[in-house]
Amino acid sequence: MAKRRGQPVHGWVNLDKPVGMSSAKAVAIVRRVFNAAKAGHGGTLDPLASGVLPIALGEATKTVSYAMDGAKSYAFTVTWGTQTTTEDLEGDVVETSPLRPTQAAIATVIPEFTGNILQAPPAFSAIKIDGKRAYELARKAVRSADSDGLEQSSELAAMPEMEPRSVYVDTLSLEALSAEAATFHVTCGKGTYIRSLARDMALRLGTVGHVTMLRRLAVGPFTETSSISLDFLETLEHSPAAFEHMHPVVSALDDIPALPISEDEAAKFHHGQPLSMASATAQARFASLQPDAVAIALCGEQPIALVTVKAGELRPVRVFNF
Repeated sequence: MAKRRGQPVHGWVNLDKPVGMSSAKAVAIVRRVFNAAKAGHGGTLDPLASGVLPIALGEATKTVSYAMDGAKSYAFTVTWGTQTTTEDLEGDVVETSPLRPTQAAIATVIPEFTGNILQAPPAFSAIKIDGKRAYELARKAVRSADSDGLEQSSELAAMPEMEPRSVYVDTLSLEALSAEAATFHVTCGKGTYIRSLARDMALRLGTVGHVTMLRRLAVGPFTETSSISLDFLETLEHSPAAFEHMHPVVSALDDIPALPISEDEAAKFHHGQPLSMASATAQARFASLQPDAVAIALCGEQPIALVTVKAGELRPVRVFNF
C-alpha cells in the first residue's frame, strides 16, 4: 500500500476563498501549504462565490459534519430581469423580463422567505439523483439541447427534476437596491441554496433574476473577521508562521457538550471500548448528556473522542488519533 504523503497536521484553517476558484482547488492549496496528509472542507462554495471556507486538516476532518451543520451567513446580489440555466453568472440566459421590483414590493415578500420554507435546489447542484450528481445530469441536458438540429436522431436529455425540500432561513434583509439589482444579507441553516432563494424571490416579485455576487460571511463559529486570505497564506508555505493561523480541532464543536474524562477512560475510548453508566457515579457525571446526543470527551485539554449514550453505555463515535 502506498504511504500517504504529507505530515500529520491537525486543525482548522478559516480560509477566505477567492472568486474563480473551486473549493477542491482551495483545499489542495491549503493542504500543500501545511504539507498535511489529509484535508477536507466544511461546506462547498461555488467557484463564483467568495468568503468563508473552513478547511479541516488531519483529525479535524472527523468534525466536518458539525461545521456543515452550523448556521451560515451570506451577502448576495440578485440582478433582475434575466434568468440563467445555472441561476448565476455561469449559465446561459433562458428567460428575460422587463419588470424591476420596488423596495416596497421586496419588503412585502421578504417575510415569505424566512422561517421554514420549501425550496427546490438548483439543477446545477451537487445533490445526487439516482446515484448521479444533479449538475452532471443538467450539463448533459444542456449539451443535448445544444446539439439538437445537428443530430436529429439523438434523444434529448431532460433537465433533472429537483424535489422541493424544507430549509430554514433565520433572517433575510435588503441591504442595497439599484435600478437593476438588489443586495441582501441572509442567515440560514444547512441545505439552503442562495441561488434558489434568489430565483424564487424574483418569481414571487413577478420577474426573473440570477445571482451575480455571492459571499459567505460565516459558517458556524468560523467568521469573515477571523478568516485568512489565500494569497497571504501561500506566502507562509511550509513555514512555522502558517500554524499561527490554524484553529484547534474542536473549533467546529462549540455547540456540543464537553465531558471531562480520566486517562484510563481515554485509553478505553482509544481501543474502541465503551464506558458503563451503570453506577450512580457514572450517571451523575454524564447526566447532562441525553440519549443519542453527541459530546466531546476531553482528557485535560486534549480531545479524545466524540461520544454518545446508547443502551446504558457511553460509546465512542469517532476517536481522535493525534
